[in-house]
Amino acid sequence: MSTQQDNSFQAIIAHAKEYGFVFPSSEIYDGLSAVYDYGPYGSELKKNIRDYWWKSMTQLHENIVGIDAAIFMHPTTWKASGHVDNFNDPMIDNKDSNKRYRVDHLIEAHAAKLEENGQTKEAETLLQEMDALLAKDDFAGLKNLIESHKIVCAISGTCNWTDVRQFNLMFDTKLGSVTDEADTIYLRPETAQGIFVNFLNVQKTARMKIPFGIAQTGKAFRNEIVARQFIFRMREFEQMEMQFFVRPGTEGEWYKYWKQARLQWHLSLGIPAEKYRYHDHVKLAHYAKEACDIEFEFPFGFKEVEGIHSRSDFDLTQHQLYSKKKMQYFDADINVATGKPYGNYIPYVIETSIGLDRMFLLIMAHAYEEETITKEDGSTDSRVIMHIPEKIAPIKLAILPLTKKDGLPEIARDLMDECKNYFRCFYEEKDAIGKRYRRQDAIGTPFCVTIDHQTKEDNTVTIRYRDSMQQERILLSQVKDIVTNAIF
Repeated sequence: MSTQQDNSFQAIIAHAKEYGFVFPSSEIYDGLSAVYDYGPYGSELKKNIRDYWWKSMTQLHENIVGIDAAIFMHPTTWKASGHVDNFNDPMIDNKDSNKRYRVDHLIEAHAAKLEENGQTKEAETLLQEMDALLAKDDFAGLKNLIESHKIVCAISGTCNWTDVRQFNLMFDTKLGSVTDEADTIYLRPETAQGIFVNFLNVQKTARMKIPFGIAQTGKAFRNEIVARQFIFRMREFEQMEMQFFVRPGTEGEWYKYWKQARLQWHLSLGIPAEKYRYHDHVKLAHYAKEACDIEFEFPFGFKEVEGIHSRSDFDLTQHQLYSKKKMQYFDADINVATGKPYGNYIPYVIETSIGLDRMFLLIMAHAYEEETITKEDGSTDSRVIMHIPEKIAPIKLAILPLTKKDGLPEIARDLMDECKNYFRCFYEEKDAIGKRYRRQDAIGTPFCVTIDHQTKEDNTVTIRYRDSMQQERILLSQVKDIVTNAIF
């Protein structure tokens, strides 16, 4: 990461805390590494992103329904899914600093430095070699790659490394009142398995017909050794996942469909297409036929925000095997090739999985701007502005009476009462109007309405637009419709 990018990212982190978006968890006790709390505006923004995703999946698709599965699941779930045996990351320790690194992160950081120094070709070659070794689980080769490129520990500055080994990322705990008698269970590392084990329950009760999807949002937990980059990689995070069940043989076309559809969802928020790219996986997960990431250009480079995976019939087959319960679907449609119904089969699955916290960081990173303003007299001023899309902004409308007297607060309160049932509003009387505008810019409020003395004469108000700072006089009765039209 360049110094300019690093400074920009640090400014975003500082802004997130100062304006109530994200706080370090348990800060009064010096915090907890890679765990964060969402403040008043952060929790609102996070909810709005979640709701926007949920609506796009369930309300706008007749064949997708939602569930809310428990975090705790029977431990055999994770044996069947492969997480007990396969949910590992290759790690390496520096013997001098005792600091542990994820191998891919260590090599990627070195490649980023090469790129900063203009050695783009060398960086690309290094990453290609890493991907090939990871695909083969060649741990000796990975260690040799690190040593041959003289990749050093950031703390000790030495290349004195242990062997590469696997580290399981699942948190375990005990279920039961007496520890010695308790069963070991896991905090779920993903939300998808709650969908798979409920496949038939949902299909039958919601009367779903293939192809159909099941959506879910919720917390997941991973014991990341190298948790970094603010809320990008945390130990407790939230996912928004949808599993789409399809007829075997059609998974390829549905994979292409959802790959395109999910990128269009991102672009629907008004973020430029050049900020995104696809990254096809070289090393596929144990369940995958095809897989790609939608990556976004953060201040620290292009990183994964969402994954689209063709999971074959692995999950349902595994749960059928371990539970001894049939996970088959009866398809009564006629197969043109045979003239008979398709009959019983285990559906194939296309998965879309997006990190809500990463999407939150994406919005914050794209929205943040430090703007210099040239006034009419030639002098300059500055403001920090959050260009958060109107439809997901924490506060949609700020209602600002010019003074605390002369009946202006009463008019403002009436407007507040008219609008608050439709969208989130903010009311403030304190400070000069310019300072109040700046505070609203900093939390991303797209519209501010000022009630002044002229309002009492002709029922007009001044509406101010966040991004352009343009102000215009409109009827008080128009305010609700203008905001509503912008956010829906």
